[in-house]
Amino acid sequence: MINKQIIDQYSVAIGIECHVQLKTVSKLFAAVDNDARDAEPNSLISHICFGLPGALPVLNEKAIELACRASFALNTKPAKFSTFDRKHYFYPDLPMGYQITQFYNPIIIGGSVEIITEKGPKKIGITRAHLEADAGKSSHPSGADYSLVDLNRAGTPLLEIVSEPDITSPTEARQYAHELFLLMKYAGVSDADLYHGNMRFDVNVSVSKTDELGTRTETKNLNSFRSVEKAAQYEINRQIELLEKGQAIDQETRGWDEAKQKTTSQRGKEHAHDYRYMPDPDIPPVELDQTFVKQIEDTMPLLPGQWRQFLDSIQLDQSQIEILLESEVLSENYSYLELLSNNKAESKLVKQIANWMVNVEIPLRRDNDSELQDDLTARNTIYRTTAELYNSKKLSSSNAKLLLTELLSNSNGLVENIEKYAEEQGLLQLSDDNQIKTIVDNVIAQNPQAVADVKAGEQKAIGFLVGQVMKESKGQANPSVAKELLNESLGL
Repeated sequence: MINKQIIDQYSVAIGIECHVQLKTVSKLFAAVDNDARDAEPNSLISHICFGLPGALPVLNEKAIELACRASFALNTKPAKFSTFDRKHYFYPDLPMGYQITQFYNPIIIGGSVEIITEKGPKKIGITRAHLEADAGKSSHPSGADYSLVDLNRAGTPLLEIVSEPDITSPTEARQYAHELFLLMKYAGVSDADLYHGNMRFDVNVSVSKTDELGTRTETKNLNSFRSVEKAAQYEINRQIELLEKGQAIDQETRGWDEAKQKTTSQRGKEHAHDYRYMPDPDIPPVELDQTFVKQIEDTMPLLPGQWRQFLDSIQLDQSQIEILLESEVLSENYSYLELLSNNKAESKLVKQIANWMVNVEIPLRRDNDSELQDDLTARNTIYRTTAELYNSKKLSSSNAKLLLTELLSNSNGLVENIEKYAEEQGLLQLSDDNQIKTIVDNVIAQNPQAVADVKAGEQKAIGFLVGQVMKESKGQANPSVAKELLNESLGL
């Protein structure tokens, strides 16, 4: 182990390349299904995926649209002019012998991602982001003397987002990866399913005692925020240990061994000239019309930073804000709160609904067996009516949660009369003074000892009497009204 004093003598520079699978129906250059999660090997392929002679790629317009959405999420705008190139290398899962990518003129140049550090907000610069077609997948059966190739992913549209080496710690690396995940998810660019490889991270690490960057290593294909952090930490320690022994750092590609929690050498790092980049003659340049770009910009949903700002303005707890951001309830398909986000007069209602989302809806969504009501109009009615019943003291806090659980779980349709439904389920509480007064009088008459204790100054006894009122009313009496009427009847 390297001691902390030695580690503190080094500056750390981390840059992250993230491959984001775009949420298109078909592949980048072929009319083939883009969802290979449950497909049989080599079943989602065409002559283009195989790279057969004479096969001509046709660019998927939806991929261009999603890349434009990504640019706005990254605090920049798409390049008006971009081109596709051929990146040459030879591997069994790349039938064409080259990858179609963007090298000379990428669709996104510049931008930034803001993270929150212990010292406050910090912007991580974006160098570029470019579109490219994914390769296939090679697998190596244990004990076998052969490898298998599945081309279902060949041609899957990817957006590779390259950061500046502005990240200076493993914690920041994890925060950046997580924020990028939220941005791509909320912008509708990707399903952002890390388990199925929708986002994969390559972490470049270098250390140095001077202002110049040290020799970097690249740890590839990390698919969790934790592994991003752990791999970065391991590489920092490994590189410092080598330098302290007077040894050189090899610029190389490394892999992450999750079981051993360490990186391992894979191959020497290639340079740009090794790939013999050349413009792709089959794909014309992409020139974006200003009207097309403006239309995408105008339809962008609220992004995580905007949600944080809005939810913070209604004084929602920070931990609740992050819980909401992590869930689906604020994403493009479920954002009922977005309907209220521009109406300051309803901030109290929004805060109330946000609390219910954290405590009721999100736990329901964690249950994979739950099919919840996702129609925005229906959800609007459910939340508003429940809030009206609760604020008029017809529902207790616990019964409001029970009612929401019932209504949100009703995926087949909307209950026509929510108040009547709540009454039929025995969820409404009595707030009528005359009705509760009758029950209070009965409880006082039936509990003379408790009454005497209350009058003698024993405050715990008043809680007992309130409990008796709740019991006799079958839990439907408003407890605050019951206590008030008890105090009044006992002359307190």
